[in-house]
Amino acid sequence: MSAAPGQTQIGFIGLGIMGAPMAQNLLKAGYQLRVYNRSDRPRVDEVVAAGGVRVGSPKEAATGADVIISIVTDTPDMEAVLVGEEGAIHGAK
Repeated sequence: MSAAPGQTQIGFIGLGIMGAPMAQNLLKAGYQLRVYNRSDRPRVDEVVAAGGVRVGSPKEAATGADVIISIVTDTPDMEAVLVGEEGAIHGAK
């Protein structure tokens, strides 16, 4: 499967220093993003203002996504957002 703007749904997890600008670039390119961040920061609001759809869990970000992107700080955090109780794996195709 190839990714194409307007046709590819992306679940994006982690909107920190690196993640927020990457998400905004994907939105500018025409991709649809469902976004989740573990904490509420101004960057999250910026991504939502740019067109990202805020969701309440990594599972929700992954639900219906063709691609899942996760940018978090370390291994325990990555494990939590991917395979935790509400992890992305539970919503992935």
